[in-house]
Amino acid sequence: MKDLKDFVLESPLLATCALNAEDIEKEWDTWIKLGEFLIKELNFDKHSLQLQQKERIYQYYLPVFFWVWKQERLNRKQSSEALVIGISAPQGCGKTSLVQQLCNLLSEVGLTAAAASIDDFYLTYEDQNRLRQQNPENPLLQLRGNAGTHDVELGARVLRDLKSFDGSSASSNSEMSSVLIPRYDKSAYGGRGDRFPESQWHKISSPPNVILLEGWMLGFRPVASSEAIAVHPGLERVNALLAKYESAWDSLIDAWLVIKVKDINWVFEWRLEAEEAMKRTGRPGMAPDQIRDFVNRFMPAYQAYLPGLHRTAQNDGLGKPVAIIEVDHSRRPLKEQD
Repeated sequence: MKDLKDFVLESPLLATCALNAEDIEKEWDTWIKLGEFLIKELNFDKHSLQLQQKERIYQYYLPVFFWVWKQERLNRKQSSEALVIGISAPQGCGKTSLVQQLCNLLSEVGLTAAAASIDDFYLTYEDQNRLRQQNPENPLLQLRGNAGTHDVELGARVLRDLKSFDGSSASSNSEMSSVLIPRYDKSAYGGRGDRFPESQWHKISSPPNVILLEGWMLGFRPVASSEAIAVHPGLERVNALLAKYESAWDSLIDAWLVIKVKDINWVFEWRLEAEEAMKRTGRPGMAPDQIRDFVNRFMPAYQAYLPGLHRTAQNDGLGKPVAIIEVDHSRRPLKEQD
């Protein structure tokens, strides 16, 4: 197993995930066990593991998992509530796949995880229509996505319930020993989307140890109004609506995982890939020109807020533990991390 251990030690994420050779040596049996677990989960062939597959498991997913596990252990010493990890990453860069495997790994070591996306908290179709009609000249608020198109209060309530859930009651539904996470149907109304009825929401019946909240704009902070207008006239209103997200959502986050990309325009290609994959399952998807129009509505926010998020995260300005990862066009961690 010496070769595999050397391979793990070559991971570019060890520093950002606060791992060293001693840590890995101490937990090596667990690394082996969890690596084999992921090989099965990802349907890889153990006997002919490709380099990219090996990197994904041993140099990406597992280092991030061990960082998450460490945060959970520290949180358990300080609080009776679940740990909330905010995962901020551009659309299409692989965060949903990462979250899925983190949940699987946490379960494998005996912990319970709950996963949610800020997409789960989009406004209903009716409320989104109302927002659109109230801002007829603002293209950034005509479709879901930007700040202002989420039910922020619903999201905060669900996060608080998950965080404090002890298995006996939930403040949003005191008669049931569970918490419901909303689900959003992006294909409804010709792709405009709508929230699923409550009967189809995801039911959490076991108190989670870890809550993974992911989203493309988590951690974004408002800029000066003049800066917002300089990027896009419609961003002034979005900027004002963004203000309430920090106190409602970000304040509930205990640790941050920030995934960076060198070229934000990769989002266009990744979104096209996602739409094509959705069509292959028989679900309706957007045409290429519709995808470009849709993604273009996010670009002003990326331009205005990503530099501040990355700067704040790198300077420990988020006030919580932070791991920062930069990935390439293939969604693989760069060999040289900042």
